[in-house]
Amino acid sequence: MIENVYQHFRKDEIPFIDMVMDWVREVEDQYTPVLTNFLDPRQYYILETIIGKSSEIKLHSFGGYESSERNRAFICPTYFEPKQEDFNIRLYEVKYPAKFATMSHGKILGTLLSTGMKREYFGDIISDGERWQFFIDDSIENYVVSQIDKIGRVAVRLEERRYTDMIVPKDSWTIVHDTVSSMRIDVLVSSIFKISRQRAKQMIESGHIKVNWTEMQRPDFVLDLQDIVSVRGFGRFQIQEIEGKSKKDKWKLELGVLFK
Repeated sequence: MIENVYQHFRKDEIPFIDMVMDWVREVEDQYTPVLTNFLDPRQYYILETIIGKSSEIKLHSFGGYESSERNRAFICPTYFEPKQEDFNIRLYEVKYPAKFATMSHGKILGTLLSTGMKREYFGDIISDGERWQFFIDDSIENYVVSQIDKIGRVAVRLEERRYTDMIVPKDSWTIVHDTVSSMRIDVLVSSIFKISRQRAKQMIESGHIKVNWTEMQRPDFVLDLQDIVSVRGFGRFQIQEIEGKSKKDKWKLELGVLFK
């Protein structure tokens, strides 16, 4: 069975697939729920696909707010209905002198990761254009807060917030429909951001592009459902639907795009 699962995904996703299978076996054998770390949309898609339409297991997810990109998942027996507090997520705000300094997603994420904690312990980082907040696994919140008093050269404080104090994120996806000859990353970047294929290739090879928050330097890398691609200086896009092929054998896609 596991070989049949592997063939539907990339080779570099096999370790995560094995982890998912371990979670599923734990739920089936012990009949107790499993709470995951924060998953990116591609990981959640893999998890959802593997669990499928099982009548014995249910999947619940929460990332701190309704449209969150990164979510924690409960894999659980059908009897278990998690509450919001069961996901063990805390919301923090970065307090800084906004009149004299600026923050960015990259600066905040880099500082959080500099504590030695892996990306899966942190959820979305959100902003309304001035204020910045992030979601965190409550098992590490005290440690992270104790480690951070600066982001770059700017003095900061990390203050916990209630969900009722959450800001409304400024960014929103623009839905775009596109037709491309290939699912290669250089082809997609070129088409969506209206730059030459050669320039897209150079940006990838120079480390200016990330797939699911991991640097990607292969122009021939093939994208798939729910992948999120970040392009420095241009924005981000997510493959939300693969709608099949056109009469000219091109891929028809529905994409969410955040133009910078």
